[in-house]
Amino acid sequence: MLSQTAEYALRTVLFLGDHQARALVRVGELAEALGIPRNYLSKTLHQLARAGVLASSRGKLGGFRLARPAESISLAEVIAPFDGPTATRTCLLGRAVCSDQSPCTAHARWKGVSAQVSDFFRETTVAELLGSGTSRRK
Repeated sequence: MLSQTAEYALRTVLFLGDHQARALVRVGELAEALGIPRNYLSKTLHQLARAGVLASSRGKLGGFRLARPAESISLAEVIAPFDGPTATRTCLLGRAVCSDQSPCTAHARWKGVSAQVSDFFRETTVAELLGSGTSRRK
């Protein structure tokens, strides 16, 4: 459902959220702790920083941290730079065009599931997955 890069981004943000007490975490430490290739992770981290999810600092004591409190970062924000806002709304069977007007054979059943998955990513915060947040649902 998620691309590998979006999954790496989510794992990294959760790691950083779990280590919020530390000022900054270096790329090498993140890569080693998460088992993600360092160069690949570095590019991912910079995209998350451009998206406003992470803050970064260069230099010998540099590294990455969450840009905002974990309670204010939705999972959708984390995956959007890599999978876009419609990542969970793609055709289950991989058709380029799949809609109510031109549905695939799974469309009617997948549409509801896809909407629930999209809601999950939009309404769930990093803090909630870390067990320290409250639901954003109303």
